[in-house]
Amino acid sequence: MKSNMQYSDRAGNCLMKPFSHIYVEDRVRVLSRTAEILKKFPNAKVIPIHHYKDVFNRRKQNYHLQHETRALILACKEGQLVYPGAPVCQSFGNEHFYYSSSMMNCVFDCEYCYLKGMYPSGNIVLFLNLEDIFREVEMLLQKHAVYLCVSYDTDLLAMEACTGYVREWTKFTAEHPGLSIEIRTKSAANFFWDTATLSDRNIFAWTLSPERIIRTYEHDTGSLAGRLASIRRGLELGFPVRLCFDPMLYCPDWKEAYGSMLEQVACAIPMDRIRDVSVGSFRLSQEYLQAMRKNMPDSAVVQYPYVNDHGVYHYPEELTEEMERFLVDRLRQMVPEEQIFRWEDLDDLT
Repeated sequence: MKSNMQYSDRAGNCLMKPFSHIYVEDRVRVLSRTAEILKKFPNAKVIPIHHYKDVFNRRKQNYHLQHETRALILACKEGQLVYPGAPVCQSFGNEHFYYSSSMMNCVFDCEYCYLKGMYPSGNIVLFLNLEDIFREVEMLLQKHAVYLCVSYDTDLLAMEACTGYVREWTKFTAEHPGLSIEIRTKSAANFFWDTATLSDRNIFAWTLSPERIIRTYEHDTGSLAGRLASIRRGLELGFPVRLCFDPMLYCPDWKEAYGSMLEQVACAIPMDRIRDVSVGSFRLSQEYLQAMRKNMPDSAVVQYPYVNDHGVYHYPEELTEEMERFLVDRLRQMVPEEQIFRWEDLDDLT
């Protein structure tokens, strides 16, 4: 492996895209994990800082513009490290649903991503005290089983060549019987399968979109064919895989686009091996979308005239029902109905 971070382009090819600037908090400067990461970016300018918020929370930053030349910030996460799952995330029927973020922001550049409205900065923060998160999870496991989303505010697989966090999370989960994790991604990478620990509680979840949507709105992510190739490899190795058709995005010929996508999915992977699937159309909080509209005036997906329902923007109810029902009906021909999870009540998204 070369000495720069690797991630996948839309064709699924492994690209090299180094960070030009890396900010390092004083308290993580001596960690071995810091040294390992810095070795992968030998040409980066390393800048010591006291706290990541000194850079990340600076005023008058433009997320959209800054995303083009992101810096990496190495930091230590403080306070609470594991959080109850948010209502805008699918729990898949799990009672004790949590999420944890070992990174903030994402190397991918999806125009509709809520992170663009959530954070003041386009830079990426990587928290190096992963073991502290592990300890907090272990405390929860003393009370009950835990279903944990670990790729919540980022795409961990997109940074795996830099961090190795997917490897560490899957190993940790396999060693703790009460824990199940979901790692959601839009990556087309394949190399990580060789280091991930096989367990039926390590769930890899791919967001799938029509190739036209990927090319238009999901910049830098893996192609549909590339994602399906990685899914197929994971299934061959015995890993549980979830397919996430979420968010569905409207386009004038959305039926043709999503119908063709499902045909490609069915031809590429054995659907009888899929753990489950989720279906949902675009939805976003009022606060986040308003911030995104200010910074992205030319984005069709951001500027679409959504309905504001109790502070959540989404498509009109009739269109939402038509789009999601179309996909669910097609999926019923491919997987058992009990394996299909769909957002039914947008009134709960507060």
